[in-house]
Amino acid sequence: MSAPWKTEKYYVSPLNYLEGVTKDFKLPKTVKIHDVTLRDGEQETCVALRKDEKIRIAEKLAEAGIHRIEAGMPAVCKQDEAAVREIVRRKLGPEIFGFSRCTVDDVKLNADCGVKGIVIEIPSSEHIIEYAYQWPLAKAIDLSVKATRYAHEQGLYVVFFTIDATRANLEWLLQIIEKVAEEGHMDALTLVDTMGVTSVPAIHYYVRRIKAHINKPLEAHFHNDFGLAIANSLAAVEEGVEVIHTTVLGMGERAGQASTEQIALALELIYGLSTGIRLEKLHGLCRLVSDLTGHTTPNNQPVVGDAMFRIESGIPASWWLRVRDTCPTEVFPVLPSLIGQQEPEIVLGKGSGIDSIDYWLRRIKLEATPGQLVELTAMVKERSMEKKGLLTEGEFRDMASQHLAGTTNVSA
Repeated sequence: MSAPWKTEKYYVSPLNYLEGVTKDFKLPKTVKIHDVTLRDGEQETCVALRKDEKIRIAEKLAEAGIHRIEAGMPAVCKQDEAAVREIVRRKLGPEIFGFSRCTVDDVKLNADCGVKGIVIEIPSSEHIIEYAYQWPLAKAIDLSVKATRYAHEQGLYVVFFTIDATRANLEWLLQIIEKVAEEGHMDALTLVDTMGVTSVPAIHYYVRRIKAHINKPLEAHFHNDFGLAIANSLAAVEEGVEVIHTTVLGMGERAGQASTEQIALALELIYGLSTGIRLEKLHGLCRLVSDLTGHTTPNNQPVVGDAMFRIESGIPASWWLRVRDTCPTEVFPVLPSLIGQQEPEIVLGKGSGIDSIDYWLRRIKLEATPGQLVELTAMVKERSMEKKGLLTEGEFRDMASQHLAGTTNVSA
């Protein structure tokens, strides 16, 4: 019998669903993922996507059921503009948004591309306005009012994006937001942790303060410099934020930001929020983005890592051999089929135990005595340490065949 925390394909903690845990949540009815891989993800150093590559990624995002695609910033270059136009033209299914600086010209270019909505950025901390932009503070407000009002006049859904908001003086930030809401236009407000420097409790407080002053839908755009982008994004959802900005593989400038695939999985399995995202398509999406961008993915990265379902350690391997046909989620909280990964595989290395060696002997149709199993286990460990890696099937076959033949002859 399934429960919110356990089905045939996954098994997470029942603690996630206890009333004592969820009683203060203000979860929205639905959460949208606004994927910014084609703009913010591409800002990762040494990544440059051509028009055709952006279109391929957009198609994969749509195939996975991502709700919104930020197709790019048309003002960057002609290829980016052409990519945005073509992605809009193809009517892939998701809402297509563009990104804009706080200028009327940028907004006009986005409108000409045919996007449904626009994310308009403005520096919002006094220090970044003064030192990085070298503007008077009033200029930030003036540009915001003009650009957002113009975007609304063009029929665009306007998302106001406050750069460096979590390091801004909160009263000053609220002044900008309220001014734009009153004199310009704002369909939604993005809460932005540009430098990824905010704790989870601070995000809870921050969202509550903003909600108390602005009656607009809120979106979260959090960077990962302290490894908190995903946790902070989910904390924002707990406070009622309805849209999370993400990138595939957590790509982006510096340490990147919340990853599309991990957020999608957490929303569905940890929070029980049905997103409509096709989780089984996430692995293929990640692989395409990795191939096109050259982004290196750690073997143990959630959802997409090559080692996610490879078992080397002896005890987990023994567990798997006992439960794989009856209750596989005792070993893996998420089955590979749920996220489009390869089936689990027992591999041979320094961590292997006797059960793993026995399993592999049976696979290659060889038999060993208990004593030979112990000896082969030690040999596998030694060989793995010598090569500082796993043994291939061929290496193990040669080792086992030679050893078993030798020990048989000695016994004879």
